[in-house]
Amino acid sequence: MIPMPPRWMIFTGAVAALALAIPPFVIARVRATPDPNRPVHIFFDMDFQPKFKTQAENPLFADGRAQRPEVQGVVAQGETRLDAHLYEGVSGGEWATTLPAGLTLNEQFLLRGQERYNIFCAVCHGYAGFGDGAVNKRAMELMSNADGPVQGTAWVQAKSLHDPLVREHSVGLLYNIVTNGIRNMAGYGAQIDLEDRWAIAAYVQALQLSQNATIQDVPPELRDKLPKNVAQGDGAAAGDGAAATQTTTASADTTEVK
Repeated sequence: MIPMPPRWMIFTGAVAALALAIPPFVIARVRATPDPNRPVHIFFDMDFQPKFKTQAENPLFADGRAQRPEVQGVVAQGETRLDAHLYEGVSGGEWATTLPAGLTLNEQFLLRGQERYNIFCAVCHGYAGFGDGAVNKRAMELMSNADGPVQGTAWVQAKSLHDPLVREHSVGLLYNIVTNGIRNMAGYGAQIDLEDRWAIAAYVQALQLSQNATIQDVPPELRDKLPKNVAQGDGAAAGDGAAATQTTTASADTTEVK
């Protein structure tokens, strides 16, 4: 049997236990009680920084403002963008009819454009570019509701990329539209990389060519690779874009963008 400890030891242990409980209670109270005084910081981290806040005064400058205006002519690093052809789709003051230097029109480039087009554009314009994408169809259904459009619904029929006016667009203008948008269409400059926007523009022209071309537009040595319904007809058959890709990518190295 374990002997009972002396009473003084029990008393001392109880007092020590109570003493140890005091600091947590004090800390909890201090943290929960508002106090105008600055708290004690053991680790400063970044709580105190030598800086000027918004609209603060700075006597160092003649106008006394801490906020400084932008220096005229200064361009942020990486934002120079002096190549108007590459960044704006403009060459010689007009819409570019060729791809910028460094971009090569080939099958891989068009396939990349097809992939990006199917992700970002086909939902409205359709896979073959006739303006019959799933989002457009649903929106038009809502607009033609027997009881009128659903409250707050507003939609404009997506443009067919085979419209005669759109077919006249050069690759530079198509790139600019993808980047900045046009009329009711928002731009995709923030969502799609620069080279991918050029690839989409090139692929749109490939779609247009595939749906509006004649057999004479295909090099003789490549005509055997066409689907029979296309090779036997006078024009390209409208479809879902698969035949379009076969037709246009097969001759990509010999086709110039307009």
